[in-house]
Amino acid sequence: MAQGRDQDGQAAPVLFDHALLGARRQRAQQLGAATFLADRVADDLVERLDAVLREFSAVADIGSPGGALANRLGERFGAVAAVDLTAGGEERLGLAPQSLDLAASVLALQFVNDLPGVLVQIRRALRPDGLFLAALVGGDTLTELRQSFAAAEVEIEGGLSPRVAPFADLRDLGALLQRAGFALPVTDVDRLVVRYDHALALMQDLRRMGATNVLVERRRKPLRRATLRRVAEIYAERFADPDGRIRVTFDVVWLSGWAPHESQQQPLKPGSAKASLAEALKPRK
Repeated sequence: MAQGRDQDGQAAPVLFDHALLGARRQRAQQLGAATFLADRVADDLVERLDAVLREFSAVADIGSPGGALANRLGERFGAVAAVDLTAGGEERLGLAPQSLDLAASVLALQFVNDLPGVLVQIRRALRPDGLFLAALVGGDTLTELRQSFAAAEVEIEGGLSPRVAPFADLRDLGALLQRAGFALPVTDVDRLVVRYDHALALMQDLRRMGATNVLVERRRKPLRRATLRRVAEIYAERFADPDGRIRVTFDVVWLSGWAPHESQQQPLKPGSAKASLAEALKPRK
């Protein structure tokens, strides 16, 4: 697999097997894709765009799996460029500088090896006052499954193996937007809790989302049946509601930022404040 370079020219760590990710997504389509999460997030993205008082003519969908976002953007904007994030494994977007007014993405950036580099590419592709709006899973997504796997593997096999991909922290993502040169960066989290009859039904849906383990350092040996059975038992013991159904957490992290433009709100120049911080913090009499 090709190793990418970050925005400083350093080799970026390769966490995800993009060839395997493509194969898993193709398998998901053959199984009958589970699209409820992608549909929900795509709808939310379009709703957020409704609050933006700006017209967008050149629009790109950055790596979103399936057709959920592309279809919705197409209904609104007409032609939408599709950008493959994983082609060749190098994460080169091939976007011309200042060629886009809007770059949007859902449920794709969590599988990027060099997220800082990809954000820089998107920022450079935006025209002044162009918007980047994206959603990816992060935070405590699948925390229940992660904990259940860890406990079962320690108990049955005497050790842990990488099963669930690491997710970026909200503060880290905000810092990456700033580092990439976005103006007015904003991050927030929308927590969704989905319920299933049992853990095996959740795992089947993850396969139908194309979202199973694609870590380069994943364990190559098949999961033992005894371990899988114990995962389901622990999950039901720790994360079931009174009616017996289990809870599943999906933290959808939203990112937005603008290509800088003179019309945007600017921070005050140093020394231009009318009152000092010391005066503001004095106790009132």
